[in-house]
Amino acid sequence: MKHNFGAGPGILPHEVLKQAAQAVVDFNGIGLSILEISHRSAEFEAVLDEAVKLVKELLEVPEGYSVLFLQGGASQQFAMVPYNLLPEGGKAAYLETGVWANKAAKEAKYFGNLEVVATSKESNFNYIPKDYTVPADAAYFHITSNNTIYGTQLQNIKPSPVPMVADMSSDIFSRKINVADFGLIYAGAQKNMGPAGTTLVIVKDEILGKLDRKIPAMFNYQTLIEGGSMYNTPPVFAIYVSMLTLGWLKAKGGVAAMQKENDAKAAQLYREIDRNPLFKGVAAMEDRSKMNVCFVVENPEHEKPFLKLCDDKGIVGIKGHRSVGGFRASIYNALPTTSIHVLIDAMQEFAEKNK
Repeated sequence: MKHNFGAGPGILPHEVLKQAAQAVVDFNGIGLSILEISHRSAEFEAVLDEAVKLVKELLEVPEGYSVLFLQGGASQQFAMVPYNLLPEGGKAAYLETGVWANKAAKEAKYFGNLEVVATSKESNFNYIPKDYTVPADAAYFHITSNNTIYGTQLQNIKPSPVPMVADMSSDIFSRKINVADFGLIYAGAQKNMGPAGTTLVIVKDEILGKLDRKIPAMFNYQTLIEGGSMYNTPPVFAIYVSMLTLGWLKAKGGVAAMQKENDAKAAQLYREIDRNPLFKGVAAMEDRSKMNVCFVVENPEHEKPFLKLCDDKGIVGIKGHRSVGGFRASIYNALPTTSIHVLIDAMQEFAEKNK
């Protein structure tokens, strides 16, 4: 058995994989694969409708918001957000908490002015800045709610005086959020929602259509909303698997139940990191991510032997990002608590062997 701690594309529920595999051969008994049915068919329209319904239900999306399943990943949203929200000569505010926040901010410069309200770059993004002010004249304020590379997460998202835009690619559906606090939320599917290939966007309708700028149809949120996520051929399979995963989450008790489980998983792993003399965490304690647990060994010579032990025990995807080094345990929704126990046992065994 493999224990998948990969940062993304991440682990999916086993029952979802089984359903998806069957649908590749024969979707719902219609004698056709999910990969070959028309996106205009009644069968796929039912899939898309159910996926949108589940997003609204699980996140308690209020009236006045549209839900889209798009393509291009979060990286395309880096440009689409300012394209649609930042007027020429206007200003956008960004909180810089890592590489992805930095890349998002760089895209905004093509469309208007940029103000980075705070950054933790000087400490290799090992904490979340808290002492900052969002300018009231900004068109929007952009945050990255969780930082996969550095293992930090915004634990308390403060209300913003201007529309708040959030990249939630790596913690969407992992904890309760108040959608009404945001003007726009986007998330690549491949961490907690489904396979790579589709991107979830939740946008407040009233913030759109305020610019004089001409926006090409494929980058215009209003056009995509009017097309019901089907202005062009949507990523049928990725949306289908996302629908299955959201259904799995609902059956588990929804986001609140998932948050409780995620909190417990993270607490167990951080407890071992803090207790074990061979390991130490890299993120500020108050900003530790519940999704990506980053840690290093006190003795660099222990890194390769520990990775070898993990490999022997079926623990995969544990190697840290090159920007931080060490190890990164991505503990997304679908990762079972038993995998956390296997990793903790490996850490304890390694410590015992290297006293």
